[in-house]
Amino acid sequence: REPCPNRIIEDIGGAFAMGAVGGGIFHSVKGAWTSPKDAKFRGALSSLKARAPVLGGNFAVWGGCFASFDCTLTAIRKKEDPWNAILSGFATGGVLAARAGPRAAGQSAVIGGVLLALIEGLGIMITKYSAPAMPGPDD
Repeated sequence: REPCPNRIIEDIGGAFAMGAVGGGIFHSVKGAWTSPKDAKFRGALSSLKARAPVLGGNFAVWGGCFASFDCTLTAIRKKEDPWNAILSGFATGGVLAARAGPRAAGQSAVIGGVLLALIEGLGIMITKYSAPAMPGPDD
């Protein structure tokens, strides 16, 4: 991975791209689905142009906030481990929901932390079970 100041910019760009592509696919299908029979393509294109950049921007904000917290925790704790990602997800969820009030911020923080804990745990499990077994001393 990139060092921290560059990592934030890279994560913002990657998150925007994921949101824009995923949003483009979703909103073009939705636009075609909800359009009249003779205007399916036009409806898909219109919906894609209107909503995909917005979703990309939302993803970019989340990615930038998460990467900023991750880099901050790495600098404070002087180590990179799954706890940084879990705490960053917690903080990002709370910060992005702060305008809705303390209760919503707390709930979103818990959801963000739990989701990142699940993602990190899944990554650890995949790494553990996909690694080849170490040969024993008798082999």
